[in-house]
Amino acid sequence: MPSSGPDLNLENQPKISTCSVKESKTRVSKNIVFRKPAKVIFNLDQTAQDSNLEQPWKKNLLERVQARAQAMHQKIIDKENLKKELEKKAEEKLPRDNLAKEWFNTENMTLSTRAYLLDKLLPTLVPGMERMLMQVEKKKLLADVDIPTKFDPINHLGEYLMRNNPNYIKDSGLSGYQRVMRDISEDLKIYVPNTTYNRVSKIKENIKQKREQKEYINNIKAKVANARKQALEEQFNEWILDPKGMIPVVVIQNVLYEFFQNPDLQLETYCLPVDIADSMKPRLNKTEFIDLISFHIEGFKSETFEKLLKHLCRCADEFREVIKTDMRRQMFAELFLHCDRGKVGFLDRQRTLALLETFYDQSSKVLRGVLRNPRQWPFVEFGEIDLPEFWGDMDNQKHIYEDFDSVLLEMNTLPSEKHVSKTESKLLASPEDQHEHYRESTVPQSPPEQQRGATVEQGPNGVPAREQERPEESTGEQEANEESASEEGTYPGSTPEQRASGGLTTEQRPHREPVAEQGAPRGARIEPAAGQGLPEEPTTTEGQPERSTAGQGSHGKSTEEQGSRRESQSDLEQPRESTAEQEAHRESQSDQGPHSGSTAESQSPRETIPEEQQDTDLTSQSRKGSIAGESKTSRGSVSFEHTEIPPQEERTHIHPYEELVFISPELQEQIGASSPEDHLSEPAKKEVQKNKSCEPKSPKIEGKSWTGELLTCNWDMKYAKHEDEEQANLIYGNSRFADLHSIIRNIQSYKEIKGRSAFNGISFNLLQFVQFLETFVGEDSPLSVSEALTSFFKKGFVETKEEKMSGLEKARQNASRIRRELLLKALFQKWDNEGSGFLDLKEIDDLLYTYKEGMEKESMKKAKLHVQFPKLPPGHEVRLSSKQFQKYIELVVSELRGNEEEVLESVVEFLTNSLERSHVENLRNCARQKWLHQIQRAAETSGVSLEPVYTETFKALTQDAEAHGNKKISAHISLLEENLLLPDRGNVLLRNVACTLDDAPFVLKRVLYRDMKGISFTVVDEGKPIHVPQVQHHGNIYFWNHSRKKSDHNGSFLALPLQDAYMRIFGVLAVDTLRDPQKINIFLPHEIRFYQGVANVFSTAYHYVHSREHILHIVITGIGWLYNITPSITAISTYFVEPNSEKDSDYVLRNMMVTGQQGLTEIHKNPSVIFRKTCIFRDFLFKCTDSSEVVLASVCGENHIVVPLRERTGEALGVLDVNIGKSKMLLYREFKDLQKMLKVIQLACSEILGELSGEIKKNCILEIESVGEVQRAGILFFRVMLQELQECLGLLTSSDFVSLLLYDYDSLAEDKDPPDSQSQDLKANIKLVQDILKGIIVFFHPELKSSSDLESWDHCKLYVNQQLVENICDFDPTAMELQVNLKLIVEYFEDHSRIEVWKFGNSAIEYLYHWAHICLALIKLNKKISSAISPPLPSKTDSYVYAKMPGGSLPGK
Repeated sequence: MPSSGPDLNLENQPKISTCSVKESKTRVSKNIVFRKPAKVIFNLDQTAQDSNLEQPWKKNLLERVQARAQAMHQKIIDKENLKKELEKKAEEKLPRDNLAKEWFNTENMTLSTRAYLLDKLLPTLVPGMERMLMQVEKKKLLADVDIPTKFDPINHLGEYLMRNNPNYIKDSGLSGYQRVMRDISEDLKIYVPNTTYNRVSKIKENIKQKREQKEYINNIKAKVANARKQALEEQFNEWILDPKGMIPVVVIQNVLYEFFQNPDLQLETYCLPVDIADSMKPRLNKTEFIDLISFHIEGFKSETFEKLLKHLCRCADEFREVIKTDMRRQMFAELFLHCDRGKVGFLDRQRTLALLETFYDQSSKVLRGVLRNPRQWPFVEFGEIDLPEFWGDMDNQKHIYEDFDSVLLEMNTLPSEKHVSKTESKLLASPEDQHEHYRESTVPQSPPEQQRGATVEQGPNGVPAREQERPEESTGEQEANEESASEEGTYPGSTPEQRASGGLTTEQRPHREPVAEQGAPRGARIEPAAGQGLPEEPTTTEGQPERSTAGQGSHGKSTEEQGSRRESQSDLEQPRESTAEQEAHRESQSDQGPHSGSTAESQSPRETIPEEQQDTDLTSQSRKGSIAGESKTSRGSVSFEHTEIPPQEERTHIHPYEELVFISPELQEQIGASSPEDHLSEPAKKEVQKNKSCEPKSPKIEGKSWTGELLTCNWDMKYAKHEDEEQANLIYGNSRFADLHSIIRNIQSYKEIKGRSAFNGISFNLLQFVQFLETFVGEDSPLSVSEALTSFFKKGFVETKEEKMSGLEKARQNASRIRRELLLKALFQKWDNEGSGFLDLKEIDDLLYTYKEGMEKESMKKAKLHVQFPKLPPGHEVRLSSKQFQKYIELVVSELRGNEEEVLESVVEFLTNSLERSHVENLRNCARQKWLHQIQRAAETSGVSLEPVYTETFKALTQDAEAHGNKKISAHISLLEENLLLPDRGNVLLRNVACTLDDAPFVLKRVLYRDMKGISFTVVDEGKPIHVPQVQHHGNIYFWNHSRKKSDHNGSFLALPLQDAYMRIFGVLAVDTLRDPQKINIFLPHEIRFYQGVANVFSTAYHYVHSREHILHIVITGIGWLYNITPSITAISTYFVEPNSEKDSDYVLRNMMVTGQQGLTEIHKNPSVIFRKTCIFRDFLFKCTDSSEVVLASVCGENHIVVPLRERTGEALGVLDVNIGKSKMLLYREFKDLQKMLKVIQLACSEILGELSGEIKKNCILEIESVGEVQRAGILFFRVMLQELQECLGLLTSSDFVSLLLYDYDSLAEDKDPPDSQSQDLKANIKLVQDILKGIIVFFHPELKSSSDLESWDHCKLYVNQQLVENICDFDPTAMELQVNLKLIVEYFEDHSRIEVWKFGNSAIEYLYHWAHICLALIKLNKKISSAISPPLPSKTDSYVYAKMPGGSLPGK
């Protein structure tokens, strides 16, 4: 249907030439696009143009006028100077008479009169009086009174005044008295109110005050700037520098960017934007460092500057960790190159896993506490774990950290808070002791260790563990026992190694309820060990005075000055708090200064050292040397001879407890627990501490110097290998494919997202290998562990000759595959010159049959039999897409004689040379490919929104029409919808969802029914484009603009079907020329083919956006399920990978949504973009995306589990960032539940992506899946999980259920002894088993509610049989005819928590419990499908939307 808009007079408008159309701009308004006129800009200097236009006479006139003006100005200046000189000479001749100052009086009553007289009268009257008196004296009239005279003083005075009237007579000169009187007059005028002089004086006074105030402020600013400069100078010394004493600019820019982005400070409004550099080459010395920071913080308040100093201090510590990590990654990269002797670019994954398992098994118990178990996820993929083991294994010993849960339980038996408070009070008996305690507790470890915490408490067998894990407890107990704490941070005066450990801090936590009500104490903290501690937040045990022999470089600062810069950081926000609890929690997290009365709030229960151990004197310091020697021997026996961990430098000041981290348990028994400082007096201790605080900062990291390079930031330049670029360069050097070179360059430039590695489960490339080993050793481990692992790998990784040859063959095949894809894709684009996206099979066959003069015709026909072409209606020609064309040519080549690679290149050369294109056609092809690529790129960078896709689609249509057709077109897109309101007008309708701007009032959001005029439904039914050359002569065209005259219905109309991957029609793209002023404006064949290509690319982009929407929906549902059973997760953030808008740059991550502690998901409607160059300190997201592997990271004291969402090809399409807060790791129960959620999400995403791409057929298992795509995405998570559980239940044997049926109350009735804890547990287990089985039975037998069978366990046993298992495996909780008693089922399950089921430890109960809750969730969703399943998805607005999807609520988190 043509979308004719209002009449416009376009005849007088200038035509746009084809050369200028390409530069035309577009304006976008939501779904509408209209074109702005092209603007031609010449690269000419405007001043040069103006100078050429100037005339000679004008130039001469300006010169003469300018000279005359300068002469007049100089004349005035000379006159003023002469006047000043004359006044100066007169003053020398006639000195000033200060007697006139007596006239100065500011009395208000006579002020105006006096000012007037001094100004108007007295300057003339006083000299007159003086002359008159002189005449009187001369004539001696005062002496000779009796002598008559004609002299009249009055007349004389009057004559003088008349002769010297200032209005008529020029000033003949002023006397000294008059000169002073004039000055007095000027001064008095200032005090006369409401006069010009008064107002001017006030203005001058205000200006003077402001000037003085400004000078004062400038002086203060100068002093502040100087003080800040000195502080920054000292801060510069805390950074680790390159050999030239400089810091990379990009590092400091990242520090400032991260500080400015802090939402609590709200600095974005008045801070200068930080333009982060793209390279590590630019460096800063101390002066440049100060200037850069000062430039961005010029308007900071003192409080903000103090926070910045703390932030810089923390970032300096983190930068050391970044360098340490980079050293480790470089070490592993060199190991990969060493093991990859064949230079094939990959290593075997299973061999790598086997070596890691061997290294782990042969390591000491203490070292295994640092490493992560390679037999568990994430080292083992979900698909490699058997279903029964994955869903039913509840063995806590299989945690990623060895004995993690058992260590946590052991910590719960430590002394209570009362003992802790008692011992702490002894330590902090006086304010001086408190200050000394704080000062000593913040002294970090010595440089060699580089640990993030000090191990002072270990679990069974000496296994170290980390901070804050919760014991398994009921929901009520957990929520009742919310606690808060604060931790002291480090300060700039400490050494780099000290800050890497973060300092030893004492943490205490108060009870909120009595211990009896709390049950198992919650929040018991486990001390970090051997590099496992949290960054900047390690703890030491209470009840023991903290001693430290580590030095602190204070740069000459006093203790008070250092304390003012110490960083304090709140610790441990408990998840799932109510609003009131959160407010109380925030209030309790106050930062503590250096002189606070106590270092932290009391904490209970808390790990402490028994009094016996505290009171034991430690051995003398002289034994440390022998300890270090024995430690070296112990570490050398970790695995083999070659697994020795070399000793660190500067090991002279290691605390004995820190030393225990690296020595064997046998040696630990021989070591005394003594510290030489225990034998020192208090003054001596303070003196020692003071001397240590003056030690300089170490420029090394664990004894290793920094080379000044961060290879992780330049990974692509040094290590990464891009096979496609190498093959493209080889093709460029081959003259046989000269016609394809430009096309291949365009293909490479249009490559979607660069830098990602595909996970295949068989082999590792370099990035994946490095990340795999880094995950194994952990980021908190010392470099010596990585060196030992590297040495072990070099001797243990041995390949046979056959394996090397196999690897080389795989590499050759991979290179051949990439080369073949590039050649065939370029050949397809050369043939598809108009960008339609399809080639006619008949045209290809006609040319292929002439290959070698038809000698291979029979072989080609034979190959054609193996090709499965799509079934088309009669009359439709077979068309091949790009992938089908490649597959067809490969099959043809496989049937021809000779080497496949040579034959393929020969066929490609033949097809290329057989088709000749003109230069104009090549340019048109290049432009159209660019416009089509922009449509797909708009989908990839849209932030899951269709509006940019509509925009680029209409832009491509209008640009091509103007450039290659000289037309003005209108276009709109209609999508098929189910007709629910008026089904009598057809079961489907077409709704216009987007159109060009001029047609918006008439077309947008309008609906076309089947009973209306139009050819769109004919296009939908036939699946072919329809072109109407002259709409005025066609009787079945519907015009949306009814105000247009019929005589103006002149133009062409083209309707094209929009098809998905299964060739199903889902909409129509319509284009018309009714607004074009030309009379002849039909669409040419090459234009129609290009519009078909636009429709094809739009369909791909449309489904790309919807696939991301469905993935977000699945993730929201999965997170909702997880949050109901896992309380320890702080937040989960979801990111999508997008190409960068800058050419030849890295990908970016878009933050789509964040789920907080309450399970409420905040969906960003305008998602922010994260660049790699802004994440030097937080690059774990990009590490995960690069390698497509799970990353475990710790940043700012918070631990993250970062999991990739993979494409079907294995590359990461997104990232899930699971923040577990201060905890080192989740409990094994929660860790397993997280794995279940992640596995189901990945399976559901893979299914969605496969269906939308056409790789797999849509498989609807449940009835609810047929209601629609959006609703199906909302329940797909539950359906996949239901299938997994049903498969697990199908693998159970009869013996698994027989053991459950033996749980009966009869055995308890026989025992008449008073109940003990064991009998109570047995009773709870019996109730759990019977309730769950009864709940399952009620699913299939709702009629039992009215009978007494449910009350009798013996009767219920009869229903537990093979038929019940079969019913469970075939059950559809969304079936329409299903009738269940929801209320009764919920009653059986609501009294049993997830923790109770886990503790019971039976796999059958575990399966049934999860199965029941998934079924309940699906039943609830089926009842409110319209409101509960469709979450609000992003669109382009500046606000947020919150969603909380139902996840089958489980009682008792």
